[in-house]
Amino acid sequence: MTQGLLWKRVAATSALLAGFAFVPAPALGSPTTLVGDRTLRVYNNNIENLVRNNADGTCTRVSGPDHLTSMLVDSDGRTGTSGVQAPDLLIVQQVRGTGQAQAYADQLSAKFGYAAGAYRAIVAWDNPEEWGSTHHCSQQSLGDLKKRQTNAIIYNTRRLSLASGDVSKYWSAGWLKPGTAYNGGAGCTLYKPPNSDSGTVNAYKWKRTSAIAARFTIKDTGVTVFAATMHLPQENRQNACAGAGDTGIGGTGIHLGADATSLLNASTIRIVGIDANRTGIPASTLSGYGMTGYGTKATSGSSKIDYLFVRGTVQPSTIGHTVSSTKSNHLALYGFIDF
Repeated sequence: MTQGLLWKRVAATSALLAGFAFVPAPALGSPTTLVGDRTLRVYNNNIENLVRNNADGTCTRVSGPDHLTSMLVDSDGRTGTSGVQAPDLLIVQQVRGTGQAQAYADQLSAKFGYAAGAYRAIVAWDNPEEWGSTHHCSQQSLGDLKKRQTNAIIYNTRRLSLASGDVSKYWSAGWLKPGTAYNGGAGCTLYKPPNSDSGTVNAYKWKRTSAIAARFTIKDTGVTVFAATMHLPQENRQNACAGAGDTGIGGTGIHLGADATSLLNASTIRIVGIDANRTGIPASTLSGYGMTGYGTKATSGSSKIDYLFVRGTVQPSTIGHTVSSTKSNHLALYGFIDF
């Protein structure tokens, strides 16, 4: 998918679903907007297609509004209070495509009393092909909801602007193909055809790990903001791979695409949200880009596999930047960035 085609699909779908080009957003100064606010509110979460896996093998579908209420926090890290402010960026993984991502964005708009389309979604794949089987759900109908997976960035148009040329091309993750010797990373390859899963069941599984990034501008100040969303393969837990013969930054399996790196280098605030499927990734991993990792608690069961890296002045968190009440298989990470 080319950058131009991606942008056209996002714009066209957003207009169809939300009518953002025709419905004006509420004026600044409404009760849910702080005039002169100099804090950028950012969250990262693998929302697992809004389906949670239960210990007994069943699954539970979660509504977008319920998920948002469980994840969004005030300055003291509390959910459900009057101090919860509208977020500026939601970096998410595992959405079904543009339709689900924009519906989720519109539910976020409604939550804060904004017109539909106040939040817009950028996705790596508009409508990825199905892959996989039950997804560990005893009810096949719920497992089926996880068969289409891509990654997205949802942004607040009331505060952030985005030029069409500031969305990167997607880039692929790396992996170790089954039966291949790791050999210190020499056996790694790009996780995309012809190196992806074979067979009809998993032929398109690689699309769930396509990453994408964008460069925004804060309207009131002109400060530039880079954001990227990534979801690395399960294989990354045992064998860090970022591409052909590449173990990734600091041997983590993480890498940034060329277009994304250009956008990052042209941005003041920098944010990367990742489900890395790997534990023990240091907070200093992206220090070469001026970023520090935030989040001190396990995010998936007893494992910390989700990461939020930020270049900027991040407010301290009483809950380790990790929201324990998140209604997902993964706990959300957040950072409130002063600028």
